[in-house]
Amino acid sequence: MPANASSNGERGGSRPFSLKKTIVELTIVAAIAVGAGGLLATLQPPPPAPAEKTAADGATTAVPAQDPVCAAASNLFDLPPVVTNLGAPVDAFIRVEASIVFDAKALPHPEIVAAEIATDELAYLRTLSLSEIQGPIGLANLRQDLSDRAISRSGGKVSEFILRTLVVQ
Repeated sequence: MPANASSNGERGGSRPFSLKKTIVELTIVAAIAVGAGGLLATLQPPPPAPAEKTAADGATTAVPAQDPVCAAASNLFDLPPVVTNLGAPVDAFIRVEASIVFDAKALPHPEIVAAEIATDELAYLRTLSLSEIQGPIGLANLRQDLSDRAISRSGGKVSEFILRTLVVQ
């Protein structure tokens, strides 16, 4: 009999395969994984509450802000979609869907200001050329120009102009 073999037929000091021991080990590993997953799930912060939409006027209430500076009651109002042709080329059309953020105390009826902003937005879009709104810089400039126009048209009562959809065809 060789020196490294034992009397029960084992070679190299290895132990025989035990199905029962393997199942117990896998059960312990699974229990640790489930416990760790449960712990991580409890440490995760809850998702923010979605904004509630009111059907009467199209305005939505904003999610409460974490920043105390923005704690004022601000609302989101969807502007009507604007579809028009561009200044150049004449056969290119643009569709813009946008929203405005305003303070409910300063602007109790946003419908009137929203109509004025939409009219101003339409007039401005008709003066643009396709090359002016191409690329990321063109989009950023368009967003900034529309935001500045909305703020000035409302007399500062609109705090932000949000460009939701922009399609050029």
